[in-house]
Amino acid sequence: MASMWSEKLDPALRGWLEAVQALGKPPMCTLTPEEGRAAALEMMKSVCAAPEPVARVEDIRIPGPDAEIPVRVYTPEAGAPCPGLVFYHGGGWVLCDLETHDVACRALARRAGAVVISVAYRLAPEHRFPVAVNDCYAALEWTAANAGRLGIDQRRISVGGDSAGGNLAAVVALKSRDERGPAIAGQALVYPVTNLASFDTPSYEEFADGYQLTRASMEWFRNHYLQGAEDGLHPYASPLLAPDLEGLPPALVLTAECDPLRDEGEAFAGRLERAGVAVACTRYEGMIHPFFSLSGVCSRAFDSFQQVADFVRAA
Repeated sequence: MASMWSEKLDPALRGWLEAVQALGKPPMCTLTPEEGRAAALEMMKSVCAAPEPVARVEDIRIPGPDAEIPVRVYTPEAGAPCPGLVFYHGGGWVLCDLETHDVACRALARRAGAVVISVAYRLAPEHRFPVAVNDCYAALEWTAANAGRLGIDQRRISVGGDSAGGNLAAVVALKSRDERGPAIAGQALVYPVTNLASFDTPSYEEFADGYQLTRASMEWFRNHYLQGAEDGLHPYASPLLAPDLEGLPPALVLTAECDPLRDEGEAFAGRLERAGVAVACTRYEGMIHPFFSLSGVCSRAFDSFQQVADFVRAA
């Protein structure tokens, strides 16, 4: 595999991928969801930087559509009212939780001086589309309704997330526009999934295998998340396919150069821009799909934390 890696790949990440490959672990697409979750948690423990201190971290449960939703609230040292960020973790709608994204959420709260609400939406395949969407939207509504108590300026609430969480953030922004829900100041989308109906892009072809997120694992995630192929055509699963993107909140879109999802993230940014939405889109050169979560391996993760934090603070 090593000789097959692109020359574009960052040398530090090449070394990490070589080490991961040498472990000889089975690919994600061969695991059960339970095995995948255990593997993801183990990996995240080994690749995250040390957690940064924030003023307060509180685990609570909030009302959801038909079950309570666990959330973790990170309050910064900054005086209230602060900006707010409702954060949805990645993991293909199947993996990850509040723990796997704790380091990232602490970093964002500190750097943005924002209250971060990290949402443990229900996972697939136990809870398929659109359960996660409805949980994530309920968390936005709760945050807006409780902004004062949380020390958040209600006019400065953003949504954000990485990968599947970036998908959910984009979808929550669409749903809030469609249903005239809470006003969203900005959407921060870190290598978001934007099209589950088709994996037919040059970046999917070039980076199908060997760069941590593979085409086969994306098919595994999609098959667990959607109830059927027709769900992939729904804008709340594939925001790139929404007929109209006008009137959405300003967006920050980060993509990774060596990521199968790169092209659909950039295509979504392009469509937002053409719809009159203010968009900043940055491609992180040499990076692979989970670099936002690889803060212990890759210093560029901190650059992405800072970029998201600056966006949330300014939104």
